[in-house]
Amino acid sequence: MKLLNPQQTLAFVDLETTGASCTKDRITEIGIVFVSSDGLQEWTQLVNPGTRIPAYIEQITGISNAMVTDAPTFDEIASNVKELLEGCLFIAHNARFDYGFLKNEFKRLDIPFAPTVLCTVKLSRKLFPEHRHHNLDSLIERHQLTTNDRHRALGDAQLIHQFWQYLTKHFEPDVLNSTVNELIQRSSLPSHIDPLLVYDLPEKPGVYLFYGENNLPIYIGKSVNIKQRVLSHFSADHRHNKEMNLSQQLRRIDWIETAGELGALLTEAKLIKELMPVYNQRLRRKNDLCAWQLVQTDMHLKPILAWANDLEFGVQDNLYGLYRNQRDAQQALRAIADGNQLCLSVLGLEKTSNGKPCFAHQLKKCRGACVGKETSDMHAIRLRMAMESVKLKTWPYGGAIGIQESTDLHIIDNWCYLGTAKSEAHISEILSTGKPLFDRDNYLMLSKALQNIPVIKLDRYISNPLLASMSGFPPSRE
Repeated sequence: MKLLNPQQTLAFVDLETTGASCTKDRITEIGIVFVSSDGLQEWTQLVNPGTRIPAYIEQITGISNAMVTDAPTFDEIASNVKELLEGCLFIAHNARFDYGFLKNEFKRLDIPFAPTVLCTVKLSRKLFPEHRHHNLDSLIERHQLTTNDRHRALGDAQLIHQFWQYLTKHFEPDVLNSTVNELIQRSSLPSHIDPLLVYDLPEKPGVYLFYGENNLPIYIGKSVNIKQRVLSHFSADHRHNKEMNLSQQLRRIDWIETAGELGALLTEAKLIKELMPVYNQRLRRKNDLCAWQLVQTDMHLKPILAWANDLEFGVQDNLYGLYRNQRDAQQALRAIADGNQLCLSVLGLEKTSNGKPCFAHQLKKCRGACVGKETSDMHAIRLRMAMESVKLKTWPYGGAIGIQESTDLHIIDNWCYLGTAKSEAHISEILSTGKPLFDRDNYLMLSKALQNIPVIKLDRYISNPLLASMSGFPPSRE
């Protein structure tokens, strides 16, 4: 098996610049090593950046202001550079830097530039995960690479090529080929999104927001790896109707990093209910949330539908199930009745005349509470037992608590997410804003999470003077 496409030219690229910002600083030198079926070629060019080179940059690169005074500006060589790189696999060490500078130089000239990019930092991390450092100096020492012109564009491009040669000698073609293909797999980013975004998206937990033409998001998602999840929306394997519609409407992508997965889950649910994105139907707030209460009437214990607008869910002990609407609640109760031979008439799900059996009794699916064959007390006992599996947990704490995730403290009260604190002062601020409406999704998420997570009781430490600085935040767990 041959490595990559034998017809594609490999371009090992390195730049020297006036600084680290690809939007503010400018290129001072370009160096490229080309490897193709015709052999190896090298190209280098000093570039007049149109601004002064800082003294510390001169010391690092050896490129002085005098050296670039008579050099061409980038716009004078842009067409040549574009032609040289056309169709090449763009290979650079920390490719975000080199690609970003060239992308912005071409953008200033309204010239499209979107090569397939391979970052050798990421390649090194994939192939040598046992090593901590993967900068160019570490590679030089680790793999005995040699150069006579470190921190000059062509010299560093030659080092990247040497590293590539080392890899081709020490890894089977199949292994190297599959690793490279994994790293260069380009998602089909929507046409209105700058390809440079691929290098900005963090590979960390958090929430991402897709925007259309205005400032309201059209979709909000979460992931433990923001970059991976965002790109998956637009990969060829996920071209379903929803992704197609998102691609057509998308104009901007923002994100919020969180300390971990729980923070991402809580932030996503909170933002969706606040901003109501059109493509987030599942987590959008439902105003008719309801549950069953078991109430003793003259004859029988019966389930009565209770609404979140009328009761403070999470406080009452006598609540069962948690449903988005009355229809869902009745369907769930009917399923419980069918599975436990409960009487539909006694439960209020079927109207019958006094003394007449319910339909389920005629099918031998009811033990006869409707016609006196089963006592009301026995039916009540079996009803409580059947409903126990869907009983809502009451809030087990006297007030708000904190859940620590790395350096963040997620503040929860009565199953409601109030916010995430970064400091003691922030805790007080969040607690003073009041408690939001009871939320089904947060309840389901938190009632499960709190089974295995230590909590911090906030009423015990808010006034503690030892917590005046971040060094003591968050406090020890209860």
